[in-house]
Amino acid sequence: MQLVPSIAIKDGKVARVTKGDFSKATIYDQNPIDLAQQFQDHGVTRLHMVDLDGAKKGKVINYNILEAVAGYTDLAINFSGGVHTDGDIMKVLECGAESVTCATMAVYSPDVFASWIMSYGREKIAMAADSLDGQIRVGGWQKDTKIDVHSHIAYFYDRGLKYLKTTDISREGVLSGPSVDLYKDILHHYPGIFLFASGGIRGEEDIIQLKALGVHGVIFGKAFYEGHLTLKQIEKLCAS
Repeated sequence: MQLVPSIAIKDGKVARVTKGDFSKATIYDQNPIDLAQQFQDHGVTRLHMVDLDGAKKGKVINYNILEAVAGYTDLAINFSGGVHTDGDIMKVLECGAESVTCATMAVYSPDVFASWIMSYGREKIAMAADSLDGQIRVGGWQKDTKIDVHSHIAYFYDRGLKYLKTTDISREGVLSGPSVDLYKDILHHYPGIFLFASGGIRGEEDIIQLKALGVHGVIFGKAFYEGHLTLKQIEKLCAS
């Protein structure tokens, strides 16, 4: 299992959003490059970078931070937020991302997104299926789509999707524990899917529980930023 820290960028700074509410974003006094280097120094090999500005505005904004983190670390960076065109994908990859996670395009242009899986490859294109009360939300979690999370995943699973990131938005940023039942259902219904579990991680015990569940990776954020998960614990978990 991969342990994947999330660095979300808002106004050029590290931030966290609670339950998708941008008005309640917490800005942390940490440099994204320094933070990424710390993670790498403690055994992390993969990073999930979220362009919060891009997600809200519908276009990638923080190319420069992606390029800087890629240039100063050896981390495999998965980038998300505002990726809506082939040009966006190519530029994000050129700026150093190893792969791209998309959410909005999978909802509003499913044929295009499915074609991206084929043309760029299953290793390069991942999907975010983030939901609130069982329904997919996009646009930085601001827009309710009325699409059932399971039918959404099933559509792209049948079209070759390999990597899936899913968040129960009600648990994001509130340290209430991961949505174990949701992850169990996904792993049961979509054999072979590489699931990255996100949202609600409180600390080391939650990560150990999700590893036992069989997820491919755990994405964490607030647990670290608020001191519930230390760099020493991260190093131990990465080595296990």
